Amino acid sequence: MLKRLIRHPAAQALLAWLVGLYLRLIWATTRWQLEGAEHAKLKRGEPMILAFWHECLPLAAQGWRLMGQQIPAVSGLRAQALISRHRDGRLIARAVAPFDVEVVHASSSKGGAAGLRQLLRVLDGGGVAVITPDGPRGPVREAAPGIAQLAALAGLPVLACGAASSRMRRARSWDRMRFPLPFARAVVVIEAPITVPREDPASALPAITAALNRATERADQAVAR
Repeated sequence: MLKRLIRHPAAQALLAWLVGLYLRLIWATTRWQLEGAEHAKLKRGEPMILAFWHECLPLAAQGWRLMGQQIPAVSGLRAQALISRHRDGRLIARAVAPFDVEVVHASSSKGGAAGLRQLLRVLDGGGVAVITPDGPRGPVREAAPGIAQLAALAGLPVLACGAASSRMRRARSWDRMRFPLPFARAVVVIEAPITVPREDPASALPAITAALNRATERADQAVAR
């Protein structure tokens, strides 16, 4: 009965509103810091590919707003994030909309190719694509080929990002998702761009994985200080 109630569109809309409200509370009560902004200093209208591990998803939308405030080239832009078609993905889409993030509904298991084509169109138009390359089901912290394929086709590097809060809880999910708490200090880290060869995109996956791990660990260390 409870599961049926939660699946109801009205309940989903209410839950999305509550999650969005909570994220706005986190944004308002947290002291934010951005490291590595120099790696994203592009000219206005230049496309960009950002990557976060799936566990950082609750912080990623706020990280994008922080970038918009501190990186003039992306100020006012709306990022396009690749999210699962599952109802949880639809909930996330509604919750992150106030943070200048729109959602491309696709996943590695269903609609992945269509999602990549849509992100390519976004990049062709000078937009920003955001991917969690180990989502939506894992394996945890293992980059799937899609992000390298997208970068190779678009002829763009990948900017690996990490995010952490000094007050957060870890879920019992497969990725131990990070849920920030209010009145904390949060750090978003951007690593140096990773070039993906067009003729062999898969060869860049170890470098992308290492950079994402490094960015996440740097964020963890920064908030621990």
